[in-house]
Amino acid sequence: MKVLIISADNFEDSELLVPYYRMLEEGHNVDIASMKKGKIKGKHGYEVDANKALKDVNPDDYALLILPGGKAPEAIRKEQKALEIAGNFFDHNKPVAAICHGPQTLISAGLMKGKHATCYRSVAPEMKEAGARYEDKEVIVDGNLITSRQPSDLPAFMRKIMRKLS
Repeated sequence: MKVLIISADNFEDSELLVPYYRMLEEGHNVDIASMKKGKIKGKHGYEVDANKALKDVNPDDYALLILPGGKAPEAIRKEQKALEIAGNFFDHNKPVAAICHGPQTLISAGLMKGKHATCYRSVAPEMKEAGARYEDKEVIVDGNLITSRQPSDLPAFMRKIMRKLS
């Protein structure tokens, strides 16, 4: 199975690295996409290789989309291609997992109306304004959408992702 992670500089390190390595552990192929190919750097200094530019991503190639948080979603949500990719996952009823600020991309893509979801507390007003049913809970699953609030929620977030994939 192929997994797509979309991120950019200033990602929350654990929110990208934990899902990345967990997917690799399971034997899945994982691509990291950003505005351009090359190194992206997390808030705490970790670097990963974005092996795909957003413009080169074909969402039909992937079974799961992961949107880590940190400050990266502020940049990602401005990229039309990222919004189109997220929309494609929703249109094809494929799992999307977003943590912390990650749901901002989904908000900008107009995908949160009527969804039951969570996010980092500072994003909650924006999520509610976008029409989502926000709840302050470690993980929420609404159909194929999995959302969590923050790095301390990663164990619950990953359990729900793994359950969705099995």
